[in-house]
Amino acid sequence: MITSHTPSITGVILAGGQARRMGGKDKGLIQFQQKPLIRYAIDALASQVDSLVINANRNIEQYQAFGYPTISDSIEGFCGPLAGMLSAMQSVDTDYILTSPCDCPSVSPQLRQRLMESLLLSSADIAVAFDGQRLQPVFSLIPCRLQDDLKAYLLQGDRKIDLWLQRHKLTMVDFSDQPDTFVNFNHPEDLVISDPPLTSTVPLLGFSAFSGTGKTTLLQQLLPVLKQQGLQVGVIKHAHHKFEIDKPGKDSYELRKAGAQQMLIASSRLMALMETQPDDMDEPRLSQLLPRLATEKLDLILVEGFKHEAFPKIELHRPSLGKPLLHPVDNNIIAIASDEKLELDNELIQLDLNDINAMISFINQHINNWTA
Repeated sequence: MITSHTPSITGVILAGGQARRMGGKDKGLIQFQQKPLIRYAIDALASQVDSLVINANRNIEQYQAFGYPTISDSIEGFCGPLAGMLSAMQSVDTDYILTSPCDCPSVSPQLRQRLMESLLLSSADIAVAFDGQRLQPVFSLIPCRLQDDLKAYLLQGDRKIDLWLQRHKLTMVDFSDQPDTFVNFNHPEDLVISDPPLTSTVPLLGFSAFSGTGKTTLLQQLLPVLKQQGLQVGVIKHAHHKFEIDKPGKDSYELRKAGAQQMLIASSRLMALMETQPDDMDEPRLSQLLPRLATEKLDLILVEGFKHEAFPKIELHRPSLGKPLLHPVDNNIIAIASDEKLELDNELIQLDLNDINAMISFINQHINNWTA
């Protein structure tokens, strides 16, 4: 983090809302492209401010796990972003707070710079981002000296952020050249990847489900049957950040830990390449992994995980687990396999999760459609 002292700024990520339009889910913790939404805001703001805090009213321990102080609203009742701003002002010892919502994955890296420069040049009280058409009030630079005024405003029952801002001298800061800064997620369908589907010369099919549904178990049942049919199948599996396939004491492990960036170990039976990635590297994308496979030797690639990417998938669903369906917000799901008959609002193909022969038939049809 930067060490400037005059003026000093605390970044405040606003994650204290009820997210009614998102079905009540805590938006900051919702996964988008393999990362919680709040992680994007943290990564964008941390290098721009002197300190960083998170405003949250639910799941406090989960937010604290990101390594920054978590501040709840001092006024009860989910009173909106102004309540989060007030709580931050009351809790920090910097001159200003720089605010950003938790649900915008592309926060400008020039947010602090532009807002502060405009504030100083205009001698305004508050600097607010402007997208070229309207104010974006949750992207604001606000002096902490205004906390008493803001508290009085909230205690008299007012909640509208625009009206409070207009009580003070504002400077509108142009970000019309960075419209992605203000793209946010308010509805479940907003989370569907807008990227074009992956291109692959080899048929590609994923299995998408919540943890514990049985993705790996199903693959263990399908792979021997596909092999008996003469198909050469590759598998790509998403794993947790700290997974380890080697063991301490093994030569390959010790050489890698000694500093080998890439460790290739091979015999006449098996070959494995292990590559150490930086700790701050983003989660891998399928487009990065597909070229690692010798696709010229494969008839089919099955994918476990990567449920937020755009490629054909079968959703696995067990109602007994109490998890919601994924397909209403992912139009890349081409079938759903369940251990119970489901009442769906569309004509999505349903498969019996326990009928391996039916699953195999569907996969073979998918291969035929891909290569037709």
